[in-house]
Amino acid sequence: MRLEDYDGPACGGSMIRVGLTGGIGSGKSSVARRFGELGAVVIDADAIAREVVAPGEPALEEIAHRFGTVVLQPSGELDRGALAALVFSDAEELQALNAITHPRIAKRSAELIEQAPRDAVVVYDMPLLIENGLADQWDWVVVVLAPAKLRTQRLLARGVGADHISERMAAQVSDDQRKAVADIIIDNSTDLAELQRQTDDAWQRMTGARDDRAGRQQS
Repeated sequence: MRLEDYDGPACGGSMIRVGLTGGIGSGKSSVARRFGELGAVVIDADAIAREVVAPGEPALEEIAHRFGTVVLQPSGELDRGALAALVFSDAEELQALNAITHPRIAKRSAELIEQAPRDAVVVYDMPLLIENGLADQWDWVVVVLAPAKLRTQRLLARGVGADHISERMAAQVSDDQRKAVADIIIDNSTDLAELQRQTDDAWQRMTGARDDRAGRQQS
């Protein structure tokens, strides 16, 4: 099954499907963790992306064939830094990589959604949700925003290189593009307590809308 072909649970239930996205350093992962604490089934697209290129997986063999063994570590694992250096500044190479990985990521993601309880809130945590044209696949799109300067400061404090930050930001859509598809915007320009408050409010809004709809159907 492809993610773009997935239309929800096969039968019954009132699943809420949430697409969560935000630029690098925005704090999206903190929002995902909070949703998990509130009871969501969180599916991490980045974790799936790592899973599908693990040693022994067909995708890793295809990547090595396409880009050369320079993208492999001596252990046989993918050298993500070497691969990023090849693809992030070359649109054609990035497209080639996406053609290998995206179908497998989508298939695994759809499987995990299908395995979730029928009444779950499923949060799909994906940095490139909008870039990959998946914004219309969800009941709600939640976007986490923070000023680029603040995001850069956070990433530098984590030890991320300035060149890498610039490349990643340049490869992502603008905040205006994120706002254009957002159902809910979470502003992470202050502190963790405020971020959690806004995340809790988003949770109440999404689950409350489901409860209201269920009540109208029963009346």
